[in-house]
Amino acid sequence: MTNETTPAPNFIRNQVRDEIEGGQVTKIVTRFPPEPNGFLHIGHAKSICLNFGLAEQLGGECHLRFDDTNPAKEEQAYIDAIKEDVSWLGFHWAGPVRFASDYFDQLYAWAQHLIREDKAYVDDLSPDEIREYRGTLTAPGKSSPYRERSVDENLGLLERMRNGEFGEGEKVLRAKIDMASPNINLRDPILYRIRHASHHQTGDKWKIYPSYDFTHGQSDAIEGITHSICTLEFEDHRPLYEWFLNNLPVPSKPRQIEFARLNLDYTLTSKRKLKLLVDEQIVDGWDDPRMPTISGMRRRGYTPASIRKFCEMIGVTRADGGLVDIAMLTHAIRSDLEDNAPRAMCVLKPLKVVLTNVSEDHEEVYDVPGHPARDDMAVRKVPFSRELYIDQDDFMEDAPKKFFRLAPGKEVRLRNSYVIRCEDVLKNEAGDVTELHCSVDFDTLGKNPEGRKVKGVIHWVSAAHGVPMEVRLYDNLFTVEQPDRDKDVDFLDHLNPDSLAVCHAIGEPSLADAVSEDRFQFERVGYFCADRHTSKPGQLVFNRTVGLKDSWAKIKQKG
Repeated sequence: MTNETTPAPNFIRNQVRDEIEGGQVTKIVTRFPPEPNGFLHIGHAKSICLNFGLAEQLGGECHLRFDDTNPAKEEQAYIDAIKEDVSWLGFHWAGPVRFASDYFDQLYAWAQHLIREDKAYVDDLSPDEIREYRGTLTAPGKSSPYRERSVDENLGLLERMRNGEFGEGEKVLRAKIDMASPNINLRDPILYRIRHASHHQTGDKWKIYPSYDFTHGQSDAIEGITHSICTLEFEDHRPLYEWFLNNLPVPSKPRQIEFARLNLDYTLTSKRKLKLLVDEQIVDGWDDPRMPTISGMRRRGYTPASIRKFCEMIGVTRADGGLVDIAMLTHAIRSDLEDNAPRAMCVLKPLKVVLTNVSEDHEEVYDVPGHPARDDMAVRKVPFSRELYIDQDDFMEDAPKKFFRLAPGKEVRLRNSYVIRCEDVLKNEAGDVTELHCSVDFDTLGKNPEGRKVKGVIHWVSAAHGVPMEVRLYDNLFTVEQPDRDKDVDFLDHLNPDSLAVCHAIGEPSLADAVSEDRFQFERVGYFCADRHTSKPGQLVFNRTVGLKDSWAKIKQKG
């Protein structure tokens, strides 16, 4: 685990910097090329920070390009969300937003070029037959009976495919490479499939669509990408990527470099499984604060700076470093909010306190710093009155010796206010504590009581001035580190039944002015964010971002 005070490894940045200094590259051009078939998650954030970060740090540029080759699974909503996520993280793409579909005409012309060079052919085998003919990791494939069609026949069939004369699955265009190659990706990969689907960018112009493998590298070449950076699962695709570049009249030849993807414990990043969580309404949409999507993390209260810091902390290597401790992620946001989030008091589980020696019309207002170390934050007004709310967990009727909060006959200090003593406890018929009667020592505002020590300090809210709010306490969505590790067990069996708890809380008056995505430290409780979506105008909803305890910081100190 990388120490936060030392630079995390980033072999790609070091390599590209050496290339620039050595004159092999004059200007780095990278790209972030998502498929618009889902929302971006924390793994994508690592790729975004890497590609855009390299361009920022090394004086280059980074493109945003949607590799939109599968219209059946793509939506404009995903495109809009991805653009918003990249912008929210603080990155700016060079030039306009690009689409692989912008290059469909050129790709089609290059497919015809491969046919003319006898390096591609139209195949009539069914999808199942293609899989069977391809062979296995230990057995070579065998050639399709349609592999030796003439150039003219293949050109004619491809044109008819484009015109929609055949049904889906009837024919495909394949590259003619090597059916005996030890790399299965080189065993005559598919270049075009028939799909009678309208495309979100090109409408009904096309009845055939290029494969991802045929599209990706050529799109990079058209855009002048110098470094095509991708995760390690594409390493076996690199020979195919290079075969296309070497066999087509492309304007440039990008170089593919692979890095280890992010694997975060207690987290799933499979788009298919995340979509299942959404479709089955196990979560409240793609931006549910329990989801590892960038939009979900944003709604939970993560900041762009914290996500970028986390991505820098974990570094970039080729070696699979195993699972990254989710405590590193929470450390990144906690340290950001510790420095930047204003403070407020909020009682999650209200217990009424009546101050018996305070008159009913008594009211004081304290000027309390918005942040203990930030003079630039506004002072907040905290009213004090006869009736207050404290948290149920700050009272115990039969308290042990080291319980330094409120108990019968015991004293505690109200944060930024007086010392109070519990004199009486009221209960309902079920025996539950419903109200405390306490007395105030008026000689303790801003100073310790004479002749005795009061160790405990608790937060509180004036009953007359407090604002009601809904507080959602989020936890990990899964109970095990790798929810999908065991292929014989449904990952849904590992769902955490306590991943969300809802409190009807009371907050200090300053919270009434909170707007969407305002973040606070609720003193003694944790960090919270005003929810982006509320069902009623004026309704206050806060999501817990993270607690106050920082386990990773302690681990780092020991390490």
